[in-house]
Amino acid sequence: MRIALGLQYDGAAFCGWQSQPHGRTVQDEVERALKAFATVPLHTVVAGRTDTGVHALGQVLHFDTDLDREPFSWVRGVNAFLPPSVAIQWSKPVSDAFHARFAAFERTYFYVLYVHPVRAPMLAGRAGWVHTPIDVDAMREAARHWIGEHDFSSFRSADCQSKTPVKHLYDIDIKTRGAFIHFRFRANAFLHHMVRNLMGCLLSVGRGREQPEWAATVLAARDRKVAAPTFMPDGLYLADVGYPAEFDLPPANLRSEAWSEVWGV
Repeated sequence: MRIALGLQYDGAAFCGWQSQPHGRTVQDEVERALKAFATVPLHTVVAGRTDTGVHALGQVLHFDTDLDREPFSWVRGVNAFLPPSVAIQWSKPVSDAFHARFAAFERTYFYVLYVHPVRAPMLAGRAGWVHTPIDVDAMREAARHWIGEHDFSSFRSADCQSKTPVKHLYDIDIKTRGAFIHFRFRANAFLHHMVRNLMGCLLSVGRGREQPEWAATVLAARDRKVAAPTFMPDGLYLADVGYPAEFDLPPANLRSEAWSEVWGV
C-alpha cells in the first residue's frame, strides 16, 4: 500500500529536508516518528528537498507499507511522535502510480520579505529582512524577463543534482502589504537555491544597484558568477505542490488569515 502525506514544518531548526550523516533534518524526524508509530522502518520520498532554514506549508511525501490504518490514524499517530515544529496535515492512500516527486507537475514557493530600518526579532527565521527602501515596480519589470522555459544555470547552486537546468517558470507575483513584500514563484520545478538566487537578483534591482534589464543579461549568461549572491532562506516557504487530478489529493493548508489576505487562498 502506498500512502501520501501532507506536511508542514518550520525549517529554522533543521539542516534541510534530506537525511545526512551529521545535522538534524526534517526527514530524520519524520522517519523516526513513522517508525515509532508503525513499529517498522518506513522510507519516505518527498516532493521537494528544501534547504537549511526553508519552511514548508504544503510539502508532500509518500511511503510504502503493509500496514492497514485509517488515514487520520496516520496523522494523529505520527504527529504524537513529532516535535512541535513539524506536523502531518493529511494522509491518503494512493495508487502505485503516484510518486511524490515525479508525479508532481508544478511547485509554488512563497517568499516573505520585511522592509524596515530595524530588524524585528519575532520575525527571525520566518521572514527575510532588508533595511533599505525597495522599488517594487522595478522588481516586477525584472521578473518578467524570466517567465517561460529557460536555462536557469545562472541561478543554480554548484551542488544542484537536477539532470537539466531548463525549467519552466510560470509566474512571479509580487505584492506589498504594509512593511512586507510577498513573492510567489510558480514553476514546473526548481533548481537547488534557484528561488533564493532569483531573490538575490530581484533585490539588487529593487535596491537600485542594477537596472531591470540586467535580469535578462544574467539569464542569458548561464553563469552563476554573474548573478547576485544567494539571499537568506528565512522567508522561503514551499507553499504547494501540484499533482494530476486523478490522485485527488487534499489541497495545501493555506487557510490562515495572513496567506488568504495576500494571495486569496
